[in-house]
Order: sequence, then C-alpha cells, then structure tokens
Amino acid sequence: MAAEKTPNITFPTPESLSDWLKTRLQPDAFASWGIKPGTKNVYNLWIELTEGESKISDTTPPICTVNCAVVRILSQDNKKILLESHQELSDGSTRQRSRPLSEKMKEGKKIEDAASRAVKEELGGLGNLVMKILPDSCEIKEENRESGLFPALASVYVVHTVDAHVEGLGADVGEFYTEEEEYKDCGGLNGAVEKAVHVKKHYWKWVDLDHVVGV
Repeated sequence: MAAEKTPNITFPTPESLSDWLKTRLQPDAFASWGIKPGTKNVYNLWIELTEGESKISDTTPPICTVNCAVVRILSQDNKKILLESHQELSDGSTRQRSRPLSEKMKEGKKIEDAASRAVKEELGGLGNLVMKILPDSCEIKEENRESGLFPALASVYVVHTVDAHVEGLGADVGEFYTEEEEYKDCGGLNGAVEKAVHVKKHYWKWVDLDHVVGV
C-alpha cells in the first residue's frame, strides 16, 4: 500500500508520536531508536514531521514518506565526485555514508532551493562557495526500503538528484570535514531539538567518478 494513498497523521508532542509508534512497530526495533549506533530517536522523527520534511501514514505498520535532495558535486573537469564518507553524531556514534551531499526537503519545494540550502548548511564553513546546477541533470525516483535511521520503519524516499559544480571547493584537498551548526530550538518545538540526535561533523572525500557505482 503506497503511503500517499493512505491518510497521514500529525502529532502534537513527541510523546504522542512515541505512544502511537509503540503499538505499530516491533518493540525491540523501536526501543533501539537513538540507542543503536548511527540511529536517531523519536524526537528527530517528530521534528521532521512537524517541520514538513516527512509525513507518516495512519496505518499498521506505518509508512514514512520523505522527499530528499541529492547534490552530486563534481569537480570542474567532471572526473571526480564529492562523497560524504561518514558522520559523527552528537551521541558519540558514527554513521557510515559513502553518499553525495543530501538534504531532506519539504514537499512542494524546488530542488534548486533545497540544493542551495544543503551546500550552505553542510559545506558553508569552507568559505564563499557558489553552486551551479548542471543543465538537464535533475532526476527523480522513488526508493522503498526500511529506514536506516529509524529501524523497522518502512519508508518511501522520493529522491531528487542534481549534478552541480561548486566554485571555491577544490578537488585537490583530499579528505576533510565540516562541522554542523548546533541545533537551536527556534521554533519552540517542545524542547525536542535538545533531545534529538544531530550530526556534529561531516567527513568528505573526493572519489574518481569512474569508481563510483549507484550514487
């Protein structure tokens, strides 16, 4: 059953979301959220739902739908691609990635806006970067799989992918990392932000495009 054909539900608090999920997910899997290394917790999911970055179906089991922007940053000669090798999370765990720059996007938003935001938030600390999306590079596809961040949660990922060049980001720097801006509960999200697991550092490396498969 596709998530978009079923009613979606909202939750006033993280606690109400937690109570609802406990009756619809495998108890052991749900208990591992935020405990198993590389996973996030119910506060993270509640923030995503509240901010419109995800939606969840009122079904058993529930299905989460997420719109994602993926930015394949290429070197100026198009021979290398920038991949995020791994992330360091606020709970001290490490999450393996081996994927291009990505960002959740609100449904209905333009890929150009989401891509620009992703570069600014995750690479902006490197200086004055200018992103240029390559013409006719946008692709959209759906991926159906269990969430890696929220074990046992079936998910539909609507992935918007673009290729881009980023001026000011040389491909000769080797491996490097960037620091994520600290979460701030500016929206009054019931204190959920300070309880959520967040990314502290992103680790990047340039890889020969010919050696990359499936990204």
